[in-house]
Amino acid sequence: MKIKNSVVTVGVFDGVHIGHKAVIKQVVARAKASGLKSIVVTFDPHPMKVLNPSHFVPSLISLKHRVELIKRLGIDEVIVMKFSNRMANLPAQRFIEDILIGELNAREIIVGEDFCFGKGALAGIRMLAEIASKYSVKTEIVRPVKKNSHVVSSTIIRRLIIEGEIDKASSLLGRPFSILGTVVSGTKLARTLGYPTANLNPHHEAIPPSGVYAVKVVHKEKEYKGVVNIGVRPTFYNHGHDKETSIEVHIFDFHGKIYGKDLEVIFIRKIRDEKKFNTIDSLIEQIKKDASKAEKLLYKG
Repeated sequence: MKIKNSVVTVGVFDGVHIGHKAVIKQVVARAKASGLKSIVVTFDPHPMKVLNPSHFVPSLISLKHRVELIKRLGIDEVIVMKFSNRMANLPAQRFIEDILIGELNAREIIVGEDFCFGKGALAGIRMLAEIASKYSVKTEIVRPVKKNSHVVSSTIIRRLIIEGEIDKASSLLGRPFSILGTVVSGTKLARTLGYPTANLNPHHEAIPPSGVYAVKVVHKEKEYKGVVNIGVRPTFYNHGHDKETSIEVHIFDFHGKIYGKDLEVIFIRKIRDEKKFNTIDSLIEQIKKDASKAEKLLYKG
């Protein structure tokens, strides 16, 4: 992997929130201004999963989702490096000299203020600048982005999503909160109720609380409108095997075959909490109301 002259940034970028975007957009702008290639170097698995597995918290979004969101910001290339104990023990100087300068031919390196690297993650932005300057490589440090006096972080956003604060999470993400998942075979219960759904297996992403949400669904770069139910289907299952949370998406006016395909579900508004109905007819009536309310929210204006 030898790249001709680039502007590079390095990080996990979990969630690709507004703090990450500030760094990545600067990389894109500098690369365009200088006629260089813009590159994001990211890692998989998350370094903390290797360095401290007992305290590792699952990523906010999956690697595939992360790469897609980074590319949407105009980056020329996203390089995913496998993070291992060997990489964790790589001396800081070698990471800069061998990888960023040697392989990626970085002419400028742009990172966030909290950037750390090298063995034990002990090297920071000062050492980065010292090493890079020996090769006449520029460095630029982007200050953290704050919202309501707090530094924006993936940890805060994850907590907001799990607590159902979707609007607040979206504000920190700088985009509507979404999950990426693959359509898998389900029980087909919704089909018998007149509302066929796609059962989504999320790619290890943070999931909002149970309930019904108005959503937009992206499939093959085309956007559709729909409604999603997250929960354990209490009207049908009281005990046993089906207590695992399911994600079922009903897409309005869609009749394509999407088993095995990836969908991005963009959350717009929560309609109601999940609840158990006494009869199937009352559930069907509520589903009609949910779909109608979702349509009004999504098609208004």
